[in-house]
Amino acid sequence: MSNASDVTSKLWEMANKLRGTMDASEYKNYILPFMFYRYLSENQDEYLADNYLEEFYEVTDPKEKEEYLQDISKGIGYAIDPEYVWDKMVSKIENHKIKASDFQDMFDSFNANAKRNAAAEDDFANVFSDVNLGDTRLGSSTNERAKALNDIVLMINEFNFKDDSGHDILGDVYEYLIGQFAANAGKKGGEFYTPHEVSQVLSKIVTLNSKESDDQFHVYDPTMGSGSLLLTVQKELPNGDAEGSVDFYGQELNTTTYNLARMNLMMHGVNYRNMNLKRADTLDADWPFDEKDGVQVPVKFDAVVANPPYSQKWDIKNVDREKDTRFKGFGIAPASKADYAFVLHGLYHLEKTGTMAIVLPHGVLFRGAAEGKIRKNIIKENLLDAVIGLPANLFYGTSIPTCVLVFKGRESRGDNKDILFIDASNEFEKDKNQNKLTSENIEKIVETYRKREDVDKYAHVASIEEIEENDFNLNIPRYVDTFEEEEVIPLSEIVTNINETRSEIEKTTNELYSLLDELVGTTPEVDKEFQEFLAKFKK
Repeated sequence: MSNASDVTSKLWEMANKLRGTMDASEYKNYILPFMFYRYLSENQDEYLADNYLEEFYEVTDPKEKEEYLQDISKGIGYAIDPEYVWDKMVSKIENHKIKASDFQDMFDSFNANAKRNAAAEDDFANVFSDVNLGDTRLGSSTNERAKALNDIVLMINEFNFKDDSGHDILGDVYEYLIGQFAANAGKKGGEFYTPHEVSQVLSKIVTLNSKESDDQFHVYDPTMGSGSLLLTVQKELPNGDAEGSVDFYGQELNTTTYNLARMNLMMHGVNYRNMNLKRADTLDADWPFDEKDGVQVPVKFDAVVANPPYSQKWDIKNVDREKDTRFKGFGIAPASKADYAFVLHGLYHLEKTGTMAIVLPHGVLFRGAAEGKIRKNIIKENLLDAVIGLPANLFYGTSIPTCVLVFKGRESRGDNKDILFIDASNEFEKDKNQNKLTSENIEKIVETYRKREDVDKYAHVASIEEIEENDFNLNIPRYVDTFEEEEVIPLSEIVTNINETRSEIEKTTNELYSLLDELVGTTPEVDKEFQEFLAKFKK
């Protein structure tokens, strides 16, 4: 195997043979955590080798072993006992010495060791909590379930997660697999994965003016899913691959998805010190924040990216309209649709020089009442920079067309008060059950955003006066006219076409009569009736 795509295809094929009666979206809770465990174990091997500590695996004295565990945990944020390292577990399986309880003991040991480093505990604690070792769909008996887990371990162990040049591709394989699981999970897939092409649009826009710098880039996704959008932002930065160059913040309500995100970032080489992920409801209470003189101060970011759940219900009864300053001066989104609550939360954490890009349903552009007031206030505050209409059927779980709203910090906008509208709704390629943005489609969107000029039937830069004339309605067709007039056909050509059609009808009719004349009845009586019918028909 030479690249991540090849490895993923083979892994996916093998996984489908193994998963039996289990749904693909749930099987990911086995294959992905075991891939992560292999990564953690091999990462520990490398740390020991780099620091000349390989003898740890031979230590038998409990006190000495404890010292090693403390040292390892301090260095990489976690530690794995010698008896539970990946190679040792594989060896047990291959030599038929594995016990059904060994996997539970392995995870219990990891959780216990994760508490050794208080600074890293939040990143590693309970990361394997979704591995339900007792699920009967793995097997009806303890031994059958153990065999299923053995097969998963051996399957993952079969692959060399490095490409032909020696580059580590485990993180890329992991992310490809997340995409495969999302595609096969239907509606559930949209809960944890944003298609990579959409992530690229958002990431290219929020990093557009980034230059190579020693300064750390701070990015936040308040509805991070599996963390892929955060990682895509990193890939678009000029020096994103430099260790520690990006500080990641993310929040996710779903525990399973939160665990996926922790694994995803770490398997892409993100150090736990640069990873600030939290499992919580973004709208319920503000985060992240710093404490200054007993007052909560929001942490600000160079980029905020999000693909939140569309038009979700949320509890506005518990919103403290005086103390929750996220919404102050703008308004509270209706209980039936939280879209603008996510927008205002993101804006609250955006640096004055930063950029935010968020995917939302088209309703946010024109719905009235409370949302109309919020939209007007945001525009009046000169925070909205662009509205980009995307094609329908891009996302897992919904076929509705969506839009990307781009916001700028106050210093970035300056005196500029216009808003760019892009209609990319027809820019896509059909791909099986979904539409897909091609690299050309993505490049056209980003370049049009960068140039900020009118493009016939594609983009328009609207002045604040135009927006006000439309009563702050941002529906894209009001600003970008994509109407294609039908070609006007000359009257003489229409007459010619009619005459040709008449001649064709007459010719075909005569051919039909000729065929009918050749028909005769099976008896004289029937033939007589048929000939009478034919005479009437020709009239």
